[in-house]
Amino acid sequence: MAAVDPAGGNVVSRSDAESDVAAVPEAMGRERPVVTGVRPSVDGGRYPAKASVGEPVVVTADIFSDGHDELACVLFFRPGDEERWTSTPMAALGNDVWGAQFEVDRLGQHHFLIRAAVDPFATWRRDLCARAEAGQALDVELLVGAAMVAEAAARAKGPDAETLQARADGLRVAAAEACAGDPGRGLELAASPELTAAMERWPNLCTSVSSPVYSVVADPRRARFSAWYEMFPRSASPDPSRPGTLADVEARLPYVAGLGFDTLYLPPIHPIGTTNRKGRDGSSVCEAGDPGSPWAIGSAAGGHMAIHPDLGSFDDFDRLVRTAGEMGIDVALDLAFNCSPDHPWVVEHPEWFRHLPDGTIRYAENPPKRYEDVFPLDFSTTHWRSLWASLRDVVLFWIGHGVRVFRVDNPHTKPLRFWEWLIPSVKAEHPDVCFLSEAFTRPRVMEHLAKVGFTQSYTYFTWRNEKWELESYLRELVDTGVADYFRPNFWPNTPDILHETLQRGGRGVFVARLVLAATLSSSFGIYGPAFELTERVPRFEGSEEYLHSEKYEVRHWDLDRPGTLAPVLSAVNAARHAHPSLQQNRTLRFHHVEHDRLIAYSKTAPGDVIVVVASLDATQRHEGMLHLDLDQLGVDPERPYELHDLLDGARYRWRGGSNFVALDPERPAHLFHLMAPGV
Repeated sequence: MAAVDPAGGNVVSRSDAESDVAAVPEAMGRERPVVTGVRPSVDGGRYPAKASVGEPVVVTADIFSDGHDELACVLFFRPGDEERWTSTPMAALGNDVWGAQFEVDRLGQHHFLIRAAVDPFATWRRDLCARAEAGQALDVELLVGAAMVAEAAARAKGPDAETLQARADGLRVAAAEACAGDPGRGLELAASPELTAAMERWPNLCTSVSSPVYSVVADPRRARFSAWYEMFPRSASPDPSRPGTLADVEARLPYVAGLGFDTLYLPPIHPIGTTNRKGRDGSSVCEAGDPGSPWAIGSAAGGHMAIHPDLGSFDDFDRLVRTAGEMGIDVALDLAFNCSPDHPWVVEHPEWFRHLPDGTIRYAENPPKRYEDVFPLDFSTTHWRSLWASLRDVVLFWIGHGVRVFRVDNPHTKPLRFWEWLIPSVKAEHPDVCFLSEAFTRPRVMEHLAKVGFTQSYTYFTWRNEKWELESYLRELVDTGVADYFRPNFWPNTPDILHETLQRGGRGVFVARLVLAATLSSSFGIYGPAFELTERVPRFEGSEEYLHSEKYEVRHWDLDRPGTLAPVLSAVNAARHAHPSLQQNRTLRFHHVEHDRLIAYSKTAPGDVIVVVASLDATQRHEGMLHLDLDQLGVDPERPYELHDLLDGARYRWRGGSNFVALDPERPAHLFHLMAPGV
């Protein structure tokens, strides 16, 4: 006889066809379920997803099979330093989506996989109940069940083997009773929780399929939830006649702690070069006394592993880190891998820099811009291994001085594979270290930096000011696979970015942008004291740089200036620390408000509901109807509920999902804690 080749219609011999089937792996003839769409996963498992200690890792997957059989799906998980797997059953969430979760209780890598199998016993029990309801005979079906249970008894060990064998015998007796017209005992045995549990412990895995092993990196809690305060140490002096020191920064710690910040970020504290030093406002002309840019690192006093002599000593730095830690504050350092022309490496390692045909070293530049005070490192050098090792030594050096958080300057201008090596290399020994990526660049590049290990990332938040922009951007960050690895850190301002919105607005705009940054994202930061003192004068019309930028000169800040936003910052951060809803991004949901200049959203956690309404134009009054999705918030629409504004203490009593809201420059945002009756 002959067979038709389904690919081309050619006639082939039966022996050839049988030979083709014989080449099919044995497992392929038995495996039936399909496991796909696993989350969290990054590039199909090439990179680990992200979690934080104490946070549940929610695993979902699309799991299905041919026919109508029931499935048994199990999630297996383990820490990376253990070999024993722990398991938990997955639940059917609808539309072939299955889910389960596990909690990571230690830093470092964790692994998980999914096993899915057709469940003959659950299928049999389901069909048995359907046949009983239809009044069909059950005697033969009970014998089928008895055979399944007996097979499980043969696989089982210990007390389960005896229990299952006894249940198999009971089903055979029940089959005889059913034949005589009494199926009650058989149905009761089939529904027995004890039998169900024993069968789940000893499943028939001949049809099972296992997913690949996926990885999750568990970071410290600060990776998920943090509030950053940026401060230039040389501007921390309370005395206008002298620049600040690390001791002055230490003296200002109570102020930072009082604002509620848990991360104090210091721009580079290293010696600053004098060759081609920039003057005020970035001028190429440097006057006597101009301190230069902290990012022009290196002088005769040292390089990346030295402290500017004017700032103090390592004893001062170590004391600052220690005192900050006692207040619950992490000191974050800037990791800027560039050098001034005076950096010791320029002489010691000329092979690490790119030389032009005339023998000079190329300056850092972004044509037509040139940064004559900075030499970029040449990552294309044939001596890249020694360069990489030395840069890692810089990180490890500061870790040795108690630093556990780094803000990395322009990582997208260095090879992506350098970071893919450096960050895991550091975290292998120091899993509690966090890296914030300062890469305002193309989306795919920003995302890839997060994939290869950056703990948090700056974002486009500063430039998202319209309602549709914010809503679409946040949905991308929260509701897509990006959320598995990209942790956003929202900044309304930085020393480099004074957005037009802040320039043209008043106090109300600053408050609104603060509330948005601090509640849309579980991590946010401000450049202070410029922010709380509402500094908003640009260097020139159309510029996003500050006039009299601290990048190029020492500033003295009057922290007691009237109108400071310090009380608002304290209130916002107090709300963030008090409410678990604001310490994560997974539950962010937008609600409809009938005005394009008003935005509303909520975040929820068990027993905690936060609702935010903010103005997107706090220069004038805006009002409209807010329509809350009460089902999503877990509120009975027939009962009243109370909203407590955590910014000013006001309380509102609402009923139903639709209510009137109005915001103006004096009250540009509501930060509501929603309290249903009895809460």
